[in-house]
Amino acid sequence: MSRIIPILPAGKGAGARLEFTLSPPLSLYIHLPWCVQKCPYCDFNSHEARGEIPESAYLDALVADLESALPLIWGRPVLSLFFGGGTPSLFSAEGIDRLLMAVRARVPLPPGAEITLEANPGTVEAEKFAGFRAAGINRVSLGIQSFNPAHLKALGRIHDRDEALHAAALAARHFERFNLDLMYGLPGQSLDEALADLDTALSLGPRHLSCYQLTLEPNTRFAAFPPELPEPDLCADIEEAFEARLAEAGFEHYETSAFARPGQQCRHNLNYWHFGDYLGIGAGAHSKLTLPDRVLRQMRWKRPEAYLKEVAAGRPVQEEFAVEAAQLPFEFLLNALRLNGGFPPALFEARTGQPLITIQAPLQAAVRDGLLDMKPDWIAPTATGRRFLNRLLQYFL
Repeated sequence: MSRIIPILPAGKGAGARLEFTLSPPLSLYIHLPWCVQKCPYCDFNSHEARGEIPESAYLDALVADLESALPLIWGRPVLSLFFGGGTPSLFSAEGIDRLLMAVRARVPLPPGAEITLEANPGTVEAEKFAGFRAAGINRVSLGIQSFNPAHLKALGRIHDRDEALHAAALAARHFERFNLDLMYGLPGQSLDEALADLDTALSLGPRHLSCYQLTLEPNTRFAAFPPELPEPDLCADIEEAFEARLAEAGFEHYETSAFARPGQQCRHNLNYWHFGDYLGIGAGAHSKLTLPDRVLRQMRWKRPEAYLKEVAAGRPVQEEFAVEAAQLPFEFLLNALRLNGGFPPALFEARTGQPLITIQAPLQAAVRDGLLDMKPDWIAPTATGRRFLNRLLQYFL
């Protein structure tokens, strides 16, 4: 439960202070920033490993970072943990085991918590996956992107088709729950080639698929030297064909880019979309934490060498600020409207500390324009709203 309390009477330039009486669910994100080679489309905080990764020193820093954050999350159980990167599978299974033991000693991590590790097909082998599973990883997300040799080369991937197939087979052997990442709208890609990638992925038996259209992000090699991408109409045809093929295969399209078999949604990402809380530790990691009187955002130092230095000095956080109350509704909707199933009004009020009437006018405008369905107990984007999500979000800016 939460509520917003005016400091001054309405109509007199009143500010507002937030009061939250119930904390949202909490997730933990751990960033492992190194990769073998920076992909030309990637705008994540990842850094090419030039020489040996300082694994032991970095693990020590992560533990120190976590300890410094404990006063902000004291006693709160962690419903999910996600190792992201970079390429977390570059780390040793022993290192991941050591880190998970340190986490369990410091925060309540229930036995059924979802613990995901991102992996790239070119950096895994049977012994490593077995070690990750023994350490407590119970879900793996594989960055396949494509099974087509020409498209893998165009994307700058370090693995080939055979390595992708082998890695997916290992994931199926060692993990009951695993995700495959696919990209479409690739340079020179046809509809048939995109569907061939999808069919190959489905044949490997994943419970979850993430399907992204390739976009040219600022500050990437592709932004500086853009490849020729398929026309928007072809990309729309691929997207519709993916949705139809996955529905036939029994997958629910539950989020903009995510498809899952019943009960196999990614709990960690769902907590993001529900505007839950998350503590991020590691180089460049972000946090969103709900305190009794404010929603706090943090960012750690981005470059690994700076992060190691600043953590050693007791300063892991580079930036920290409280989100303005007026900004919280948009931040909530930026996440919640990615969910095809939408959200209950009570969730908006609990996560933002504000009544739904705060956004009543733009809600009604979006309903009138056919982008949103609104019922007394549920709000969800329409099929048109899902297709034109950025346009829908503009109503709430």
